[in-house]
Amino acid sequence: MPNPIKHTNGVLLLYNRPALFPDAATITDHIDSFGRYSRFAVTKLNTGGGFPADLRSLSFDAIVLHYSLFASGPHPYLIDEGFREWARDSDAYKVAFFQDEHEYCARRFAFLDEHGVDCVYTCFGASAYEVTYGSHTKVSRLVSYQPAYVSPDMVAAADRLRKPDAERSIDVGYRTRPTPPYFGRGGIEKTEIGRVFAERAAATGLRLDISAREEDRLYGDAWYEFLASCRGQLGTESGVSCVDLEDEVREEYLRLSEEGPVSIEDLERGSLGKWDGRVELRTTSSRHFEAAAMGTCQVMFEGRYAGVLEAGRHYLSLRKDFSNIDDVIQRFRDPAVRAEIAGNARRDLIDSGAYSYERFVERFDAVLGDAGLEPDPGLPLPAIKGRPPLVVLSRYASGAMFWLSRKHPRIERAIMRTLEPVLKVMRRRGRLRELQG
Repeated sequence: MPNPIKHTNGVLLLYNRPALFPDAATITDHIDSFGRYSRFAVTKLNTGGGFPADLRSLSFDAIVLHYSLFASGPHPYLIDEGFREWARDSDAYKVAFFQDEHEYCARRFAFLDEHGVDCVYTCFGASAYEVTYGSHTKVSRLVSYQPAYVSPDMVAAADRLRKPDAERSIDVGYRTRPTPPYFGRGGIEKTEIGRVFAERAAATGLRLDISAREEDRLYGDAWYEFLASCRGQLGTESGVSCVDLEDEVREEYLRLSEEGPVSIEDLERGSLGKWDGRVELRTTSSRHFEAAAMGTCQVMFEGRYAGVLEAGRHYLSLRKDFSNIDDVIQRFRDPAVRAEIAGNARRDLIDSGAYSYERFVERFDAVLGDAGLEPDPGLPLPAIKGRPPLVVLSRYASGAMFWLSRKHPRIERAIMRTLEPVLKVMRRRGRLRELQG
């Protein structure tokens, strides 16, 4: 006889993160913010450990599907059939958060309707609602949000590492990575601003540290220390200019790649010409807030920045054709201008609290309130047990191997070579089960 369903007032937050190694702060800050600031009781559950048997006997007021579940690219969503079935059958108010919404749209739309999602938090602005989720799903509410907000840890790191302007050894710094041409002109801006600025500013006497190489990327405190050493940072709007609602552009890119390198001009003669700029996904990123917290003057391409950053007030605005670069460099050289721009950004983006995680969750609580839900923060959180042991073991083993691949790649490769015969047998058995099933 099945166990009776026990209703739990509050929110179940489903997310997915690997085990045993330091994670990206922007992701963990977002996950942790709900439990830290919400007036609702929030139970967090990592889907990476497999579906726990106890969950079948619990129901919640609301279910939040975190963006970490929805792996970008062709990879399957990180939510197995046990969680999917339970979510489909639940009558809770369902909220899904998304990022990287520019591709694999049909799969995302189908997921939302299949699981009866009521509310989507999207990085699209309101002008794109109807052409995206409005015309392709039954979702009843759409809410725009920033991909990242200001956390107490970010502010603490900035206050600990920030240096006076005179002690900063780099005039203009920047780190990025190349994006594929099917992201559109907006996607390649991230590398274009670094490449052209470095070329045009090479003879100006500015001390530059600009790179798009993967091996030069920085993480954790190393990134904050780099920011603290820069008087200025280059930047662009986050996101892309090509939202491929029918997945045409990527498919054309893959097909042409079989014949050789593919340029953005090649794609513009085909499907990219149809989609680029038709629906844009442009917003802010954690980098804009990090630079503001660090007191680093931002030099960025002109843009809307989701209404958060204002040209001439929070950043020096560089035209995308670089026609005003000489004027921008001249203004940047003036310490008083740098101090004014950086000070405005610190005051309006950081010290005001307007873009803090606390304010973000306050607005999230209001959305739940609009749906008729009322918080009961004194409620004890349920203990959810019954994880499949082999799934848990596999999760920790995967996390350990990932950590080794980052910190000690030679050891990781040696272990993988040793395990390869076992893995081959497991893969063969898995394929056999699929055929027999």
